[in-house]
Amino acid sequence: QVQLVESGGGSVQAGGSLRLSCVASRVRYHNYYMGWFRQAPGKEREGVAAIVSDGPTNYADSVKGRFTISHDNAKNTLILEMNSLKPEDTAMYYCAARIPGWLPVPPLSLDKYDYWGQGTQVTVSS
Repeated sequence: QVQLVESGGGSVQAGGSLRLSCVASRVRYHNYYMGWFRQAPGKEREGVAAIVSDGPTNYADSVKGRFTISHDNAKNTLILEMNSLKPEDTAMYYCAARIPGWLPVPPLSLDKYDYWGQGTQVTVSS
């Protein structure tokens, strides 16, 4: 059973930056895709960014140009660099994975993922 553990959340002012990490344990396959999702109070969980094991990425329009997703295969770690943060980015951020799995474009829909972390809170103040 794959386990995902997020870290790096916190409170920042608008315009600031944060770096989220997700460590995946018990990963036995080289083909996978992983993503970051977020859920604000009273709203549905939404896809933010995703990446396939061989490199292709996908971003929600709301974060394009501000967020960057990457992965360190040697450390089984998924990274989300968040810059120019806005108050509307405030949410619980979740890491998710489909292992094994592959698609030419990593999906941002929740039903494409099997494993989920517990989440890390990001709060952006104006």
